[in-house]
Amino acid sequence: MAVAQCPASCGELIQGWILGSEKLVSCPIAWYSTVEVCQGKPLAQERRLARAMVIRVLQHFNCPPDISRDIRIEIHSTIPVAKGMASSTADIAATAIATAHYLGYALDEDELARLCVSIEPTDSTIFHNPTLFAHNDASVSISCPPSPELDVLVLESRETLLTREYHRRVRLPALLLGAPTLARAWEKVQSGCLTNNPATIGEAATLSAIASQALLPKPDFAALLALSEACGLYGVNVAHSGSVAGLLLDRNKHDVGYIQWLLARKNLLRHWPDQHLVRMVSGGVTLQ
Repeated sequence: MAVAQCPASCGELIQGWILGSEKLVSCPIAWYSTVEVCQGKPLAQERRLARAMVIRVLQHFNCPPDISRDIRIEIHSTIPVAKGMASSTADIAATAIATAHYLGYALDEDELARLCVSIEPTDSTIFHNPTLFAHNDASVSISCPPSPELDVLVLESRETLLTREYHRRVRLPALLLGAPTLARAWEKVQSGCLTNNPATIGEAATLSAIASQALLPKPDFAALLALSEACGLYGVNVAHSGSVAGLLLDRNKHDVGYIQWLLARKNLLRHWPDQHLVRMVSGGVTLQ
């Protein structure tokens, strides 16, 4: 048996038209999908994309396709689905690494990225360091130094949106309009990582979140920004192709209880009734 784990993401730190195409930098958090790959009959209710990844890995290593019939995939995950939290990326990336290990092989990050995008647009949570990633075709991946430590108060909506549905929308005009803002946001991500400054990361995320309003607006977004500023938080980030939002903060510096009280007082919990305080973590798939 082989076991691998990949983190979820609270949306993205930035996403938009950057360096000539649509790219993103994910916001990996301490919430994981754990995948076990072992010999056995496939489960009746297994996840379709995970099985597709097993087939891709077999093809990648020129293994007989019939082997798939004797591979069982078990996924253990509580990551919310279709909300912009990279649940599918976590599942298929962990499946890829676990399957490769089960077969006696290894995948580097570039190989993993190409396998993942062959199935669906992929979050940069698959990379250990913060990475600007061309999530549709894996043509570009630019790594930054490790991100400064910070916490995320994940604001979970009841609304769902499948990634493939979002990508069917006509988005190019709005993406191009937001390109200058995203160029500044990308500069701030790099600067924040180089100087280990969470406030600069927050500024980058907020710029991208504001630009995202033209593509997939979040309800009462102005009120959410005002709350972040009033509480002196690092910033706001959003799922650019989903419904979650995040407040970037330090649980030792900011009063999380007061922030949640203020969310209720401003009637913002009607949009995001569930909150989860989590650490932002390094990305990458790890063998367990």
